[in-house]
Amino acid sequence: MYADHFSLNNLPFGIASSTAHPTRCVVTRLRNTVIFLDGLQGVVSLSKDLIATLRLPTVNKLAARPKYEHKLLREILIDVLGKKTPPELHTEDVSSVQMHLPVDAAGFTDFSCSMEHCLNAGEAIMKKRVLPPGFLHFPIGYTGRTSSLVVSGTPITRPNGHFKQKEEVVDGPTRQMDYELEVAAIIGKSSTLGEPISINDADDHIFGLVLINDWSARDIQGLEMSPLGPMNGKSFATTMSPWIVTLFALEPAEIPARPKDLPVSSYLRDNKQANTYDIKLEAELVTNESTTTICRSELKWMYWTVRDLVAHQTSNGCNLNTGDILATGTISGTVETSHGCLLELTKGGENDFALSDGDSRTYLQDGDMIRLTAHVSEGVGFGDCCGTLLPAIQRQKKL
Repeated sequence: MYADHFSLNNLPFGIASSTAHPTRCVVTRLRNTVIFLDGLQGVVSLSKDLIATLRLPTVNKLAARPKYEHKLLREILIDVLGKKTPPELHTEDVSSVQMHLPVDAAGFTDFSCSMEHCLNAGEAIMKKRVLPPGFLHFPIGYTGRTSSLVVSGTPITRPNGHFKQKEEVVDGPTRQMDYELEVAAIIGKSSTLGEPISINDADDHIFGLVLINDWSARDIQGLEMSPLGPMNGKSFATTMSPWIVTLFALEPAEIPARPKDLPVSSYLRDNKQANTYDIKLEAELVTNESTTTICRSELKWMYWTVRDLVAHQTSNGCNLNTGDILATGTISGTVETSHGCLLELTKGGENDFALSDGDSRTYLQDGDMIRLTAHVSEGVGFGDCCGTLLPAIQRQKKL
């Protein structure tokens, strides 16, 4: 249940409902107890507007409110929930509630922040450890879909698409289903079209961080990548963890990012010394017979930070909306046990890897579950982000 991830030092935000509380609203979590925050009225002194945002079915309105209100709400929750006899609120065990997507997202950008992932993927695909030409100059990325964004626990259907079988292009279920271990920033404060956000103001616009699994069909993606980039190989599903961990909770984990190899443009020069987070991440492959840890990685290894993503996304005047998702891309390290996707781990499908029950995999099989987790010290973690692969829907044949 990951109760140790959810101490008073965390108190993340999500959206939940239950049989006893059928209306979706904003919740927080303390150990394995989910607290419905619409019951705070009459218990603590909060403005009517702030109380109203806690009754909504997404955190968007709450995320858009000023940072000082987020801090005030956090301090009140720490005080209220830390009492030996807390006031009467609607609470339920996490096993009794249904978690929902925490945000209504209109925009999703998937970046590629890991130098190691780019090098490993280049080796797997092109047999050369080379970086994309822009990588050292700015965080590269592409625009993804939000319509196929789902909350953790939602089953994922194996996608159909076009890919090469020897020299022939065929159409059918992907044979190279993969996962990607990622973290994403959830935008709180929006910005104005035509006005870039300074990197030194980036934290003002980030409500918090979540775990992301941006599923990938590598054979479909490989055929469509040239010249415009990924489409159907990526757009079929993205899984998000249900808990948004605020930057306030992550402050004890702030550390300096790795140094840049080349001088960067002025808009990417960050004055904040501790400008990233010491977050440890893990990916497990779960079958009916076994659970196998297939990756252990760390956010601090990333070349580009989430603050960099905010600055670069808006550097051309693109505006950000509340609820937008800026994802890091695959978070990988230098050794096989830190490769954040199967494309890297299997060298593009050339090698298989062992499961703890003696079975093996190259890419994911139907029925496999991928479970991502992440944590920092002081009882602050993200819980899990999981999804189970279902068989592909068979194409309709002409009569």
